[in-house]
Amino acid sequence: MKRLLAAGALVLAGLVPAMAQPANDPQNTLLLDTRDGRITIRLRPDLAPKHVEQIKALTKQGFYNGVVFHRVIEGFMAQTGDPTGTGTGKSNLPNIPAEFTKTQYKRGSVGMARSQSPDSANSQFFICYEGCGPLTGQYTLFGEVVSGMDVVDKIKKGDAAANGMVSNPDKIVKMQLAADAK
Repeated sequence: MKRLLAAGALVLAGLVPAMAQPANDPQNTLLLDTRDGRITIRLRPDLAPKHVEQIKALTKQGFYNGVVFHRVIEGFMAQTGDPTGTGTGKSNLPNIPAEFTKTQYKRGSVGMARSQSPDSANSQFFICYEGCGPLTGQYTLFGEVVSGMDVVDKIKKGDAAANGMVSNPDKIVKMQLAADAK
């Protein structure tokens, strides 16, 4: 009977989706600090393993510390990750091939920004407010805010007439993996 139960548990374990990974896995949790508080992001290597590895590598390098939220559109999303603050910058790491999924974008979803080419994601990412549903299958979804959406809501919004570009923008004070938090 024990053997049968153990075999059943293995079968059931195989049916549990990969997204059922622990929500508090410090190796796959980002802590993004702004002047208004902390945003905690659960990374989703089950959806986008290459993108998660790139974000983690850049985070460990301190790449995002001091980088501004250069494009913030009220009711849509807040974009960051460009060291130049212009929307055209990126890291020295290679671009990443698209890892699109059918997982729906929603409030708190975190995705990679890119140019026209689906394989041009590098360091820029965005956090969704609302209205990101049409991005599903078009932009790589790699994480989700698990706490701190009230902080995301406080990020200074950009000028709607200038496609959300922000003058005197808020910035990432510090971003780190929970496993490396000090």
